Amino acid sequence: MTARLLPQLLDEHRAALAECRRCVAELPPGALPVIPEARRPRAMLIGQAPGPTEATTRRPFQGRAGRTLFRWLAAAGLDEPAARQFFYIAAITRCYPGPHPGGRGDRVPTPGERARCAPWLDAELALIRPRLIVTLGRLAVDRFLPPAPLAGLVGTVHPISVLGRPTRVVPLPHPSGASGWLNAPAHRALLDQALAALADEVRAVADPRLGRRRILAQRQDPASRNGVTPS
Repeated sequence: MTARLLPQLLDEHRAALAECRRCVAELPPGALPVIPEARRPRAMLIGQAPGPTEATTRRPFQGRAGRTLFRWLAAAGLDEPAARQFFYIAAITRCYPGPHPGGRGDRVPTPGERARCAPWLDAELALIRPRLIVTLGRLAVDRFLPPAPLAGLVGTVHPISVLGRPTRVVPLPHPSGASGWLNAPAHRALLDQALAALADEVRAVADPRLGRRRILAQRQDPASRNGVTPS
C-alpha cells in the first residue's frame, strides 16, 4: 500500500466503522461509534473509550478529558488542530459504554466489548503502520506492553514491533483523571517526563532523517526485538 492510497482506505474503513452495531445490546440507547478524522496521520493515539460528550458529537476527545489531552499535546509541540491531523485518534472500544455503576467516571468496557471492537484497531494498525503510538490509560497500554504498574511505564519510550514494523510507544495516563493517578506529585513528574519524550518522538516522525536513525537504532537493539506484536 502506498501513502497515496491511505486517505481513501481510511475513508472506507471509517464508513464501515460508523455502521458497526456489534455491542448494541450492552450499550446505552443510541450509542454509536466515534469516528477518527485524520486522513493522512503520521502516528496513532489510542484511548480507552469515548465519554458522554463524544457520544453526542461522535468526535474523539471533545469533552473535559479532551481539553486536558490537548493541553498535554501542546506541551509536546502540537496544538489541537495539528494534533487531530498528526494523530489518528482511536480507542480500545469506539462507543460510549455508559456511566460507571459507582457513579464516578464511565463504565470500563467489558472483555466482550473489547474483543468485538479489536478488529477495528487491528485494521487501523495495518493501514497506518505507525512508527509512533501514544497510549492513554490502562486498557490502551495493556494492548501493547507487558503488564506493569503505570508508574513503571509512563515517562519512558518503549520500542516494540507491531505487525513486524518497528514502533515506539509513549504511554500517558488517561486525561480524565478519574483514577486519581495524577494526584501524586511523583506521577505528575512522570507525566512531564513523558511529554518531553513525546516532543522528541513527534519531531523524529515529522523529520524523516531523524526517524530513519531511530528505526535503525531500534533494529540494532536486541530488547526491541522482543516487543509485543498485536494479534
